[in-house]
Parts: sequence; C-alpha cells; structure tokens
Amino acid sequence: MITLTDTASDKVKELLDQEGDESLALRVAVRPGGCSGFSYEMFFDGERTDDDVTKTYGPGVNVVVDTTSAQLLTGATLDYKDGLQQAGFSIDNPNAQRTCGCGQSFS
Repeated sequence: MITLTDTASDKVKELLDQEGDESLALRVAVRPGGCSGFSYEMFFDGERTDDDVTKTYGPGVNVVVDTTSAQLLTGATLDYKDGLQQAGFSIDNPNAQRTCGCGQSFS
C-alpha cells in the first residue's frame, strides 16, 4: 500500500474539502501504458469494491488502491511539493526498476 507524506495528506484533504463530498477517497492505481510500461493514475472516487485496500491518513483522507495496484505500490510514497522548481504530486516507488523522463511511468 502506498504511504502519504504529511504534505501530500494535507493537500489531498484540501482538495477533498473543495469537492464537498465526504464519500470521496483518493484512488491510486497502476495501469498498463506510458513510455516505460506502467503509469500512475490518481483521482477522487466514491465507489469501492470488496477487494480494494483502504487506508486513512490524517483526519479524513482515505486512500483506496485495488489489489493488483497495491502489489506494485508496496513501499511507495506519495509526496506533494509546491515550489519554484517543482510543483505537484510525485510518487517515489522502490519497485520501479526504471522510470521515464516525465516521471509518470515506470517498469
């Protein structure tokens, strides 16, 4: 299961609050595609399946991952940066043997 840094958790909470729907969770998934073989997908989702893995961070930040993606995200960390050089979410995944230049796909 992926771990959120405090900064990422705070930003996700801020974005969830803007949505105004308490049933939403952050879904993180790994899908085939991208220039290195797999790509990350993140979106707010109100639906759950029985085999989803759910973890709560801070007050009210639920993260949902399907079981297949959870295997590829074990030990991964989601961070958020807001600076001049880098802004946005990034995933540090120790399971990735190589990544592409855009940082959005891995193998």
